[in-house]
Amino acid sequence: MKKEFIITVYSENHIGLLTRITIVFTRRKINIESLTVSESAIKGIYKFTIVIKETEAQTQKVVNQLEKLIDVLKAFYHTNEEMIYQEIALYKVPIEPIYESDAIEKIVRKAGARILEITKDYVVIERTGHKEETQALFEELNKFHVMQFIRSGRVAITRDPIERLSEFLKERDAFLDSLD
Repeated sequence: MKKEFIITVYSENHIGLLTRITIVFTRRKINIESLTVSESAIKGIYKFTIVIKETEAQTQKVVNQLEKLIDVLKAFYHTNEEMIYQEIALYKVPIEPIYESDAIEKIVRKAGARILEITKDYVVIERTGHKEETQALFEELNKFHVMQFIRSGRVAITRDPIERLSEFLKERDAFLDSLD
């Protein structure tokens, strides 16, 4: 049965790695739901956070394939329950409805969103949360004709007390030291 998995891939910052990573998914005909790349807590190491909907067996195969890529240090997969995650969404709505009533203000307060910018033509609103929450706010605000909408990729960290890559690097370093 297909369900949502979060794949984290760790590497150094190498040109073309993103292309090679996405090719692994393309060859297996797996759609990437969300993709975010950022520096990790470990200096010089970058973290790719990839969300897919797939079976666990297929997800494991993809992770194994990703680890075979030359520039990839390690890859892991997790369920949503094993991770703490958020997305950010920005909404641009026309200013006129704000002048006419307090409906947008009430929607923003109820959603726990915040206003980032107000101009003579529009208001930009920010909401952080899970996809369902940011989508629900979009649907509420779209009654006022949202002019622009964007949602980021997922940012996620594990519920584990330490980064699993740290354990891998310690084991690798210990193995390399034993070869000397």
